[in-house]
Amino acid sequence: MKTKRTTFMIFIFLAAMLRSQAQDVIYSQFYANPLYLNPALAGAKLDQRITLNYRNQWPSIRQGYVSYSASWDQQVDKISGGLGVMVNSDIMGGGIYNRFCGSGIYSYRAQATRHIVLNAAIQATYMQYKLDWNKLVFGDQIDIRTGNVESTREYVPEKLSIGNLDFSAGILGGYKESLYFGIAVNHLTRPDIAFYEGNANRVPMRWTVHSGILIDFRQGMDGEDIRNFSISPNVIYVQQGKFRQLNMGMYINKFPFVMGFWMRHNFENPDALIALLGFQAKNYKIGYSYDYTISNLTNKSGGAHEISIAWLFLKSMSSKRYHALECPTF
Repeated sequence: MKTKRTTFMIFIFLAAMLRSQAQDVIYSQFYANPLYLNPALAGAKLDQRITLNYRNQWPSIRQGYVSYSASWDQQVDKISGGLGVMVNSDIMGGGIYNRFCGSGIYSYRAQATRHIVLNAAIQATYMQYKLDWNKLVFGDQIDIRTGNVESTREYVPEKLSIGNLDFSAGILGGYKESLYFGIAVNHLTRPDIAFYEGNANRVPMRWTVHSGILIDFRQGMDGEDIRNFSISPNVIYVQQGKFRQLNMGMYINKFPFVMGFWMRHNFENPDALIALLGFQAKNYKIGYSYDYTISNLTNKSGGAHEISIAWLFLKSMSSKRYHALECPTF
């Protein structure tokens, strides 16, 4: 009984959050999930790249919010741009509410000048939302005298699975492989994800603006060698519906380790402090980050744990026409 009540309360909490704030999951290791941050980052590293990401949000709340992501991207000179493939999965309330997205991306690249590179991308996504009705327990099912679970008067939605085609776009600019600025717009088509007929629930567009600079203390702004000591201040702004979030922080590279410290602010209230520790080699990177909740939810929620892994297949099909966009990789 306690488990069912807990599961029901978690579902209501998560559903209310998704409905009122209309917030997609936001990864704390932004650049470790590059195609999710901005489709224009497809092919930015020139060589083939594979990334894997895992996020467990509010682990102290039973059966909370777990997200998985995997992507591949590569610069292809014959089509003057990068290609990318990405899959994302969110499991909420222990499987009560699930979301799956599969995307294909094309990012056109233009070498505007010797030092300026511009990318413009389009992303097509198939989105699927599923509701496991049998895992729900409603208030009218519980007999407060005996604790027994009876049948409910709530009726099953007309649809328990929803599939939609969605589109996104992004632009990215880089200067001397060190200064970068990007804008991405997700859910351009605002797909309807309502389970009940006649009750439209359209996903609001998600705007992402991100910018930063890489400072290599040996090479200055002429690129980055991961073996050198470097820092990278960054700012990321996300808005989706009425939800607004600002992330400010810095990466510190002291080979073979990378550290990161961030402050996430949701405008209505400070949200979390983020600490990152990563290990990097020439062709792979592993990162772990923890979100310490400072909002009214408090860290009794357990904050959030995040793990990222990336492989870069160096010189496999590397571009000879373009310079890499050296954004951070965690």
